[in-house]
Amino acid sequence: MHKSSTLAVPETADIPQHVAVIMDGNGRWAKHRHLPRFAGHQRGVEAVRAAVKACIDRGIEYLTLFAFSSENWRRPAEEVALLMELFTGALTKEVAKMHRNGVRLRVVGDLGRFDSRIWALITEAEKLTAGNEVLTLTIAANYGGRWDILQALSRLAKERPDAVAGNLSESDLAPYLSMSYAPEPDLFIRTGGEHRISNFLLWQLAYTELYFTDALWPDFGAELLGEAIIWYAGRERRFGRTSEQVEAEQQPRKDGAVAGATAPPRRTRANA
Repeated sequence: MHKSSTLAVPETADIPQHVAVIMDGNGRWAKHRHLPRFAGHQRGVEAVRAAVKACIDRGIEYLTLFAFSSENWRRPAEEVALLMELFTGALTKEVAKMHRNGVRLRVVGDLGRFDSRIWALITEAEKLTAGNEVLTLTIAANYGGRWDILQALSRLAKERPDAVAGNLSESDLAPYLSMSYAPEPDLFIRTGGEHRISNFLLWQLAYTELYFTDALWPDFGAELLGEAIIWYAGRERRFGRTSEQVEAEQQPRKDGAVAGATAPPRRTRANA
């Protein structure tokens, strides 16, 4: 079980272990170029490929992308249908390449609304890539943060009614959340200029650093990801402590070690 940032101070490094992204701006990218909105979503898939490669190159271990929210069903029916076709196409064409590159694919959300073909493709992709360890790519589809907490409570109540009847704790609920297999995100990125988290990972973002950029998702490549990581590396992650406590824990001891030091930066292709 990964550490909860509200129960213990997690280990950190200059390179985030887990990056979560709201990929916003596909439609506006297309509109600025007098193209149909779907062209922006197609270009957005190319940006996903670039993001996956950039994360692998930098040694990031978890990448979570908000592909389709539970509120996105409110969009025009034609656009939703095209998005489902794009999702189906990506699952059909991209998974084999992900597998060759050591990427483990997970899809989280209320998947019951998807048709049987998408269900089958998700199941096959997760099974094929289950043993991969280079990067865990999570696609949040028909996902909502409130849904996640409610479904976790429902499952907990069904399997452990004693826990719900008593004093419920974080540790009781955490295993039932849809992303219990991953550490909490270190860095959240939202493209497109909006400054909100839009019902994404409400539980998991408790102490995540929030980065907002005006760049539209189809334009968000490795360079802009690098800028976000540089910004992240400059943040002081206190987790409820004071700056003085953080500084004291980082002071060298007589033996040359650092008191309360966080883990050293993870190995990347640049420093391996």
